[in-house]
This record gives sequence, structure tokens and C-alpha cells, in this order.
Amino acid sequence: MSTIPIVALDVADAEAARTLVSRLGDTCSFYKVGLELFSAEGPSIVRWLRDEGKDVFVDLKLHDIPSTVRGAARSVARLGAALLTVHASGGEAMVRAAVEGANDGAGAGMSCGVLGVTVLTSFDADTLQHVWGRDDALEVEAEVRRLASIVANGGGVGVVCSGHEAAAVHGAFGARLGVLVPGIRLAGDDGHDQRRIMTPAAAAAAGARWIILGRAVTAAADPVAAMRRAKE
Repeated sequence: MSTIPIVALDVADAEAARTLVSRLGDTCSFYKVGLELFSAEGPSIVRWLRDEGKDVFVDLKLHDIPSTVRGAARSVARLGAALLTVHASGGEAMVRAAVEGANDGAGAGMSCGVLGVTVLTSFDADTLQHVWGRDDALEVEAEVRRLASIVANGGGVGVVCSGHEAAAVHGAFGARLGVLVPGIRLAGDDGHDQRRIMTPAAAAAAGARWIILGRAVTAAADPVAAMRRAKE
């Protein structure tokens, strides 16, 4: 299975999103709408992307009681989203509720896969240990595998983790869980606020089903050339 690139529309409003989508043209068919853009523009930006013939990953990282997450997932799926994120740490019942809601909301012939976010790429082992309130040393890879098992048992289609844990998840779960890898940077790029980053080629080799291209493409002087470079 080939790796699918998704460009992150981490912009402030619909005008900026439309400008970027127009500039990238047919070099990109899949976009991520995250918290900033969804908070500014709401469902209309997802509908617009769908009307443009694009696939959409709605990255809201839902984390609430199961009934609330079920309803939110149903609403997102009704917009035509192809992928939606929840936090794996919300537990198996919450993940399962998200899957149920997404299945209920998806239109005929459509599907909205639920991905579980494991450990954010801005975290390293020390940060994770502090956040979890643990006195013993933590291994990020072990925590990612543990959280991935929650997603698998809850019926999610995949997990979000850094490229450094992708091979471990792929090895443990195979085709049962797809791996989406954020924190992608082209060779020589600045890592910015992400600590566990990886190139597109390395992520693909580790078994990534999807990769997120953010500033590597969107902040490039020539986004089209950067997109083509990432694909290559």
C-alpha cells in the first residue's frame, strides 16, 4: 500500500485555505483541517473542500465522554470527512463510540475512519513522564503501542504517532491499524516545535499509510515544488 500525503491547512481562515488549495492545484488531493481553521470557519470549510473534490481529514482530537464523542463524530462524518481523530487516552469505550458515530453519519458509499492520537510529536520521554504523573521512566514507543491497542480494540482504523514509532506499530498490528505520521520535514528543514520528526521517505519505509505535510510545504517559497519533492 502506497503512502498518502495530506497537506495541513494550518491557516487562520478560509481565504488563506482557499489560496493555498488553489496554488497547489492537482498536486494535492487530501487536506487536513485542524483546530485553528475549524474553530474559525466551522463545517463550511470541510464542505468547500469536498465540493472541490478533495478528501478531508478533520483533526479535532476529540476527548470527552463516549456519548458526546459519538455525536461529534456523527456530525463530522455527515460533512463527508474521510478521517477524524480522537485521543486514544480517552479509552476503548470512547473510541468505539466515535467509530459508531462516524459509521452512522457517513453517507451512502462513504466512510469516515477514526484515528487514535497516541503520543503528540511535541512530547519526548521526559515530557510524557511529567504529563502522565509517573515516577518511573517511560519509553515513548511502549506507550504508543499500549495506546494503539486501545484504538485497535475500539475499532479504529489507525493511529497517529511519530515516524519513530511507526515501524513498531506496523509490526505489532500490521494491516489492522494504519499509521498516520505527522512531524514530517524535508531534509534540512527546521523541526520547529516538534521533537520527533522524520522525512517522507523514512516515514514511508517505516510503514506509514498517511503522512502530514505542514510547514514543509505550506511555508515553502514554492509550495508546488515542495509538494513534488515530498512525493518523490
